Amino acid sequence: MTILLVDDNKVNLFVIEKILKSDGIDQFVSCQSAKEMFTYLTCPSNQWQNVEVILLDVMMPEMDGIEACRRLKEDARFKDIQVIFVTALEDKFKLSEALDVGGIDYITKPINKVELLARLRVAQRLKSELDWHKKQESNVARELNLAARVQQSLLSPSINQPHLSITASYLPSSNLAGDLYYWHKIDEHRYACILLDMMGHGVSASLVCMYISSILREAISKLTEPELVIAELNRYMNLLHNEQENILYYFTAVYLIIDTQHKTVEYVNAGHPTAYALVDGTKTVPLSQTSWAVGFVEDMTVQKALLTYETSLQIVLFTDGVLEAMEPDEFKADKKLQIIASSNWTHEQAPIDYLVCPTLQQNQPDDMCVVLIQAT
Repeated sequence: MTILLVDDNKVNLFVIEKILKSDGIDQFVSCQSAKEMFTYLTCPSNQWQNVEVILLDVMMPEMDGIEACRRLKEDARFKDIQVIFVTALEDKFKLSEALDVGGIDYITKPINKVELLARLRVAQRLKSELDWHKKQESNVARELNLAARVQQSLLSPSINQPHLSITASYLPSSNLAGDLYYWHKIDEHRYACILLDMMGHGVSASLVCMYISSILREAISKLTEPELVIAELNRYMNLLHNEQENILYYFTAVYLIIDTQHKTVEYVNAGHPTAYALVDGTKTVPLSQTSWAVGFVEDMTVQKALLTYETSLQIVLFTDGVLEAMEPDEFKADKKLQIIASSNWTHEQAPIDYLVCPTLQQNQPDDMCVVLIQAT
């Protein structure tokens, strides 16, 4: 690893070089100005990544050490290099300014050998710790990206059948989300569909979400009926409860079965925001809550509801992050959403675009998901 010595005075550079060599340190480069320092750092052949510490003189012509340090810290490539100021100044305000721009320490002239070497060792340890943390953060980011790809692979692809179409918009607030949707073809005329919103968001919500994802696939395939599926998911969610942690894991969900032959929808709304169905193009029907959230109580009473249609059906399912993005007042947001859901949607734009304008879809604090179901 390399130490940069930056001082416009050759005598000062000679003194520091001699101290370093006497301690067996020979990996250093001397520069007589800030400009020369930046020339060295930006030269591709010099491998600036190896620079650990810069001993930087405060008072230099053209560009002083404080301005040089400020520019270093503004550059993502160099911001982690440790800067120790070297100064003959006794002006405390100037020293305070030097530390404010990103220097970690300072030594005064005439330079004391023991003091210089001690400060260098501290700076090198700090740089080593920073490098270690950056490596760990890079590993975590890589693993989170992989987990996000795995999670998104669990989401169902759109369906576009003669009598049924299902599509979705999925906008996680971070790499990993607590929202999940899934649909399953039961037989020629029946499809099961679920949208759930796990408590919280981020890594913990995502892990629980992926845990429940594997369970709901088997539950829907074997049990099918809304009451049985939700009861089974509730049983598994209660297995996660840990009295010592005192954390309640739960999720809200709408699970429904669409029968395009008999033109019926059986559903359970487990503590989820009210969904809306446009029946036969004229009547808007709320799919209100029929039970507690899944995992909220151990002995859960699950009730299903029935919806029928004659010619057409449009159901809009969404998570509460959508309401929050639409309007700070959730009651007003729900009223607005009900009005929008009462019109016929087309596939010319994504479902989320009907509810939240694109400029508001970015950097939301909660995950957002909208599922659009249309049947004839």
